[in-house]
Amino acid sequence: MATKIRLQRHGRKGYAFYPIVVADSRAPRDGRFIERIGSYNPNTNPATISLDFDRALYWIEVGAIPTDTVRSILSKEGVMLMKHLRGGVKKGAFNEEEAQRRFDAWKADRTKVADAAKAQKDAKAAEEAKARLESEKEKNRLKGESVAKKKAEKLAAEEAAAKEALEAEVAETEAAAAE
Repeated sequence: MATKIRLQRHGRKGYAFYPIVVADSRAPRDGRFIERIGSYNPNTNPATISLDFDRALYWIEVGAIPTDTVRSILSKEGVMLMKHLRGGVKKGAFNEEEAQRRFDAWKADRTKVADAAKAQKDAKAAEEAKARLESEKEKNRLKGESVAKKKAEKLAAEEAAAKEALEAEVAETEAAAAE
């Protein structure tokens, strides 16, 4: 029986997620499967991958053939590297401890690169937020100045009108006193 490690499509239209399954190659894409070994959700940023590492490694070692997409997922998770390292142990090129050390070094390097990329993304987002805040402060300052200028003009106009009314009242009072 030829087995494949492949993705099953689940979810609604435009929002799919994919269980990673081991299935007979003759079975339908979303049909019967032997074992579910993980899931892949491309809807999150970054894509969420959960994988039973040991079971995936077992199925790869017993000859299950991954599809192209699953092969890239397994490579990113390190399953293909561990298969390669175990092949080296079987041939006698190095021992199990050396293989585990190399795998741990690869995983640490991968984590370091991912953390650096995340930190860079966070720093860029913080910088953009600071720029937006400064822009908003400048807009608010300009708006405040224009509002203050309009209020000053209105107050000056009211004072001028009050002064004219007072002068007219004084003139009227003087005219009334003169008569």
